[in-house]
Amino acid sequence: MTVTTTLKLPEELKDRVVSAATAAGKTPHAWMVEAIEAQAALAQRRKAFVASALKAEQEVAQYGLVYDADEVFSYILAKAEGKRAAKPKPRKR
Repeated sequence: MTVTTTLKLPEELKDRVVSAATAAGKTPHAWMVEAIEAQAALAQRRKAFVASALKAEQEVAQYGLVYDADEVFSYILAKAEGKRAAKPKPRKR
């Protein structure tokens, strides 16, 4: 079910929306719905990312285990190149 929402846009912004929508082969309405959906999805991903980072921070504070970034990067690069590599080991902070 859809609901009606009214947006009051400055004329200059409305002109930019119409231009962008036309270039994309869409109606201004469809273009704005997609833009709002993209921003809502981005906000959700950002919220999940921050929650994950805060959880990781708590785990480090609780257990004191961390990985050396250089070792992790070297491991990832070696694996990407198809080479054998020892997994980095967590260390006490």
